[in-house]
Amino acid sequence: MGEKNYALLGILGPLTTYALIAASIILSPWFCWEKNALSDLGHAIKSQAAPIFNFGLFLGGFLLIIYSMKTLVRNAKYSGLSLLVASLLLQLIALFNETYPRLHYAVSVLFFIAIIVGSLAYAFEAKSPLGVVGFIVGFGSWIIYFMAGTSIVGVAVPETISSTAALLWVAQSTIKAYSQK
Repeated sequence: MGEKNYALLGILGPLTTYALIAASIILSPWFCWEKNALSDLGHAIKSQAAPIFNFGLFLGGFLLIIYSMKTLVRNAKYSGLSLLVASLLLQLIALFNETYPRLHYAVSVLFFIAIIVGSLAYAFEAKSPLGVVGFIVGFGSWIIYFMAGTSIVGVAVPETISSTAALLWVAQSTIKAYSQK
């Protein structure tokens, strides 16, 4: 597999994850943005969509691990390491789904910290405005969520906002790496 193909995994990983999350939401009429966490879709006992959801997190994490190791660490070392850790944590969210409440919570919190740290690292390493935006929007979504009171919307809202904000710089790094080769 050539370096250009590895670079494309920076887009394919998140697309795979989001597509399977969307499929899980479609297959789960009980899911509610105002009450649920995205991880509720991956509860191995309570959700019929759990295999799809958890496979999406695992596969997306796998593809991003390869992208991080083969491409991003060469262009932005600390961003690549942050994304590598976040991608491993994404896989652990699937492995330790909500049937393991404390462990699941711990790896989920660490995942969101890792993507926010990665955004900040990319902002500095690549001098990227999208890294800054990813950091501000990602961190800000969690601050607003906790300050506004967690009963207003479900945790799925800041989860989606912060992960999507991080994808801005991941996509930028992918395009940059692909066009350099």
